Amino acid sequence: MFSRLVRPTLVSARNFSTSKQNNFKVAVAGASGGIGQPLSLLLKINPLVTELSLYDIVHTVGVAADLSHIETVGKVKGFNGPDTLLDAFRNADVIIIPAGVPRKPGMTRDDLFNTNAGIVRDLAKAAAEVAPKALIGIITNPVNSTVPIACEILKQAGKFDPNRVFGVTSLDIVRANTFIAEAKGLNPKDVNIPVIGGHSGVTIIPLISRATPSVSFPEDQLKALTGRIQEAGTEVVKAKAGAGSATLSMAYAGARFANSLLRGLKGESNVIEPAYVVSDVTESEYFSTPLLLGKNGLEKNLGLGKLSDYEQELLKAAIPELKKNIKAGVDFATK
Repeated sequence: MFSRLVRPTLVSARNFSTSKQNNFKVAVAGASGGIGQPLSLLLKINPLVTELSLYDIVHTVGVAADLSHIETVGKVKGFNGPDTLLDAFRNADVIIIPAGVPRKPGMTRDDLFNTNAGIVRDLAKAAAEVAPKALIGIITNPVNSTVPIACEILKQAGKFDPNRVFGVTSLDIVRANTFIAEAKGLNPKDVNIPVIGGHSGVTIIPLISRATPSVSFPEDQLKALTGRIQEAGTEVVKAKAGAGSATLSMAYAGARFANSLLRGLKGESNVIEPAYVVSDVTESEYFSTPLLLGKNGLEKNLGLGKLSDYEQELLKAAIPELKKNIKAGVDFATK
């Protein structure tokens, strides 16, 4: 059983000092988009980021110019178009990838696959060439499939390290913390809900039985809360009525995850954050569990821990879907 998750904090922008060992270059691929812009803003105010490299197809130079006026030490540079991708990624310590098309009403994550799969493939090729030691956080949906694509591309390039590639599932934890806090009248900052599995539908497994502080619900309410956590992305897509998907909450979650990677790189102890990674804790080749992060990325997989009977059933339902998603990613990358 793993230890209580430590909530990462998004750090203050001002009155900080830097040291040579804390100088990190972070690249954002898809920086002009609905997730990329607020994510880049949050990274700009993170004192661990001393170089922020923004890449997208269009408008990136303008986004970079805008962010560069913010009174923090991080230097920002924008890169427009495929011809600049290698320069954007070169020697990055961390690469965060929110690039891709968003979901619209009626679309599933599978509907996004063909477009977004190609984007992640090309970005992984660039990372392999100019930043083979970077820690890569993939936000692009469907995460269950895009992470295997990136891993296969890195394998083909001879640059794959399973401890350095992550699917960002932090938003599922953020949502679970918020929804459970609302249901119990608690401060969300005080709530920690482990969420394991994948990053879509039935593959999202909130471990409410292991909530901190401990909570309990009648069976019907437990199922309703689980379903809401699993389908929270669709809730946002419907609410935006064609104007996009979850962007601001995803940017927050992406910044939270990037901050955890940077804290691990800096050498902080007990940096724990869940992510979707190459895994042997279940029958699924990739699986999200809490991870101990450090100077080499993933230091230790903290595993499943104890599951309730209800959560065991959720796990059984998740595994076949995860295997199907993973196969789609591997097939795409290897065909």
